[in-house]
Amino acid sequence: MADEERGVLFPDGLRGRRVLITGGLGFIGSNLAHRCLELGARVTIYDCLDPRSGGNLFNIEDIRRDVELVMGDIRDFDCLSRHIPGHDLVFHCAAYTSHPNSMREPLTDVDVNCKGTLVLLEALRRFNPGARLVYLGTSTQVGRMYYRPIDELHVEFPVDIYSANKLAGEKYCLIYARAYELPVTVIRLANVFGPRSNIRSPDFGFINYFIGLGLQGKEIPVFGEGRQLRNITYVEDCVDALILAALSDRTVGEVFFAVSDSHYPVAEIAREIARIIGGRVKFVPWPQDRKAIEVGDAVISNRKFRSVVPWTPKYDLASGLMKTREYYLTCLDKYI
Repeated sequence: MADEERGVLFPDGLRGRRVLITGGLGFIGSNLAHRCLELGARVTIYDCLDPRSGGNLFNIEDIRRDVELVMGDIRDFDCLSRHIPGHDLVFHCAAYTSHPNSMREPLTDVDVNCKGTLVLLEALRRFNPGARLVYLGTSTQVGRMYYRPIDELHVEFPVDIYSANKLAGEKYCLIYARAYELPVTVIRLANVFGPRSNIRSPDFGFINYFIGLGLQGKEIPVFGEGRQLRNITYVEDCVDALILAALSDRTVGEVFFAVSDSHYPVAEIAREIARIIGGRVKFVPWPQDRKAIEVGDAVISNRKFRSVVPWTPKYDLASGLMKTREYYLTCLDKYI
């Protein structure tokens, strides 16, 4: 989508506003920082560069002089409390995101994804209760699909620790919204892909990992037959959704799925990556640790979100992959 067309969505909505992004050196956070700057915001990035979170200083190489960078841990109440005041909008992107690692190290995952969220909420309650907070959730919080498409009323029964902890973080946000009138919005995302991701590890999304393998001409492993369906969202569409959610009064206190209309079998996603970016698809048996937490098909509706904000995803899988390829071909050594 042309920059001019994207700009129509936000006529001066962020100009002069102060924005804080936790996890702003990571994949979604750094793309969000770029977009907020384009829209005239003053951006603070709060990140501790924990290697398990996928952050990369190169993600902000071109905007380093235009943002305030705070090296801080989301669990550090004193540090966070010093930097929360004065911000108009807060995007909570900081998290551990690995499903299998959360099963192997559940106490570490709960410390970051639950305690970290509570620390942020308490800092906001005490020192900046009027700031708009957007919490990034995940579609896997609902667990297995009991009806199609999944919507915000779907039963929630996560099948891994990461998803359970992200659901707990969502509930903390809604409790603070209702008990303390904090203006909070929850946006559940699914399979976001694009530039500035950690593409070396499957811990940061299977599509981004497949892209990394394709860029190196390696085999792309698809578990089983790869028939399970997944919604996908290109990162530019994702960050536009987050900003629209932050600027709308109609999203306060609500939970939304912000996902693309498009869904594909995992095998088709892998084949498109091989066709557009490189590599070759190889079907392999399911590892037991992954099979135990697999949710099967996940087809999700974005109808509720699109009924309250003017958001229309612009990228399908192929167009998003082509734009992603363009980015990494200029700086692949910074990500491999």
